Amino acid sequence: MFASETCALDIVGATLIREVLPGEIIAIDGDGLRSLQTPPAKQLYRCVFEHVYFARPDSYVFGGSVDRARRALGRQLAQEQPAPYADLVFAVPDSSNASALGYAERSGLPLEHALIRNHYIGRTFIQPTQSGRDAKVKVKYNPVKEVLAGKSVVMIDDSIVRGTTTRGLVALVRAAGAREVHMRVSSPPITGPCYYGIDTPNREELIAANHSIAEIAQMIGVDSLGYLSRDGMLNAVPGGPHGFCHACFSGEYPTSAPSVPITLRLGRRAPASV
Repeated sequence: MFASETCALDIVGATLIREVLPGEIIAIDGDGLRSLQTPPAKQLYRCVFEHVYFARPDSYVFGGSVDRARRALGRQLAQEQPAPYADLVFAVPDSSNASALGYAERSGLPLEHALIRNHYIGRTFIQPTQSGRDAKVKVKYNPVKEVLAGKSVVMIDDSIVRGTTTRGLVALVRAAGAREVHMRVSSPPITGPCYYGIDTPNREELIAANHSIAEIAQMIGVDSLGYLSRDGMLNAVPGGPHGFCHACFSGEYPTSAPSVPITLRLGRRAPASV
């Protein structure tokens, strides 16, 4: 059995043997299992966003636990972006749950369940239209008024893409009576699209590619906004800080993208005709 995440192996009772190596081809036929190794890559570029958002917390990815990685991201976020006068911390469920726990551990603030998620609604950022994303936010989350009313709160999310989902969530939290909303994000600002198979918007739709942090805070309606630094993120994930692709945060793409002038890892600019 082969799977992109180890949680799939757990479900069927399979045993994790190892990860497929970069450049490795594994063939299974009547003669058994064979491993064919292409010339090894000179440098690894594993997707750091797997630890930030995509992988399930019960998976073991790139040699480390996703849950432990996200807790470490949250602890580092609390160190870099504290909110000492807040009353409580809560996550935007579910991918931010572990990061919020890490933030609460490091900050000493109590962790509360202030947003309840409808698990029958899928991910909102990949919805093709803005009206579809707005509609899903309204039915995907519901605030717990008894937790939020009159409180200064720290709202933890793993990332902000377009900002529209976040703006809707902040509006829900304020409508539930929160006195102050301090947004903390357990990854750096997303400033570029992914060209390697992840369905992210183009640069014109990415809020952090076109606005400052102060402008984003005003646009999403929070009292303060703090992101985790790139170094903080890379040092928090297993195997860091090297061996990860962080192009969506840094613009340092491992390969050139067709028809897009981007910064290569050696600092050169790719021609538009590439």
